[in-house]
Amino acid sequence: MSQTKLHVKSVGQGIDVVMLHGWGVNSAVFNALPNMLPEYRFHFVDLPGFGDSPIVNGEIDDWLATIIDNVPQPAIWIGWSLGGLIASLAAIKYPQHVSRLCTIASSPCFMAREEESWPGISPSVLAQFASQLQQDLNKTIERFLAIQAMGSQTAKGDIKQLREWVLAKPQAQFTALQQGLAMLADVDLREQTSNIKQPWLRIWGKLDGLVPRRVIKLMPVMDNTQDTILAKASHAPFISHTDEFATKLEEWLKSTNNQHT
Repeated sequence: MSQTKLHVKSVGQGIDVVMLHGWGVNSAVFNALPNMLPEYRFHFVDLPGFGDSPIVNGEIDDWLATIIDNVPQPAIWIGWSLGGLIASLAAIKYPQHVSRLCTIASSPCFMAREEESWPGISPSVLAQFASQLQQDLNKTIERFLAIQAMGSQTAKGDIKQLREWVLAKPQAQFTALQQGLAMLADVDLREQTSNIKQPWLRIWGKLDGLVPRRVIKLMPVMDNTQDTILAKASHAPFISHTDEFATKLEEWLKSTNNQHT
């Protein structure tokens, strides 16, 4: 058992849902969701070293083990971007804890692997972020927020909303930002995703600048998977297209209600 107490905000009544945010932000990015899905009890986790959570040393497995110790089980796990990578690993490593999985704008391997024709963030961009972190933390996060909204028709408003929510909590810690970037660069779950047996909804933004839409065609298609592509959304569909996002999520949750164990 991990002794580290992460900040988890629980809201609502009903089936437990664990929510994991992405890099550089905190769980406040999901502020709009509980009102739209009142039949669920949301557990908004601040990832280690982000928002109000303390740092957890180590790599993705260490973060995940700590999260597992801080949330109810079993639960539906929903992860956005880096959070989706962690949620996918949870479904693989701790299947008894994860009844259903939803990943939002998330790839099993974020970094482009050119020799394997795998689309993603170019290694030079990730390296640039890592070196800029050293120089100007705030500016790097601002840039990252801008990339997340890039392509969305409501980009300006999306960035403003993201920034507002993110700044309402303590700033991400430098160590955690470095750890998260390392996960985006190094973690590769492509071989393992076919081991995910739970109902799995994958929500994508067609205009996403961080997870190219070519990734969608390379994902394993299984009886338990469903892909939903929001045509006008980019990397943060739950902010740019909140209603459409909530509707699709709720439809899937209702349709899989009898399937989860």
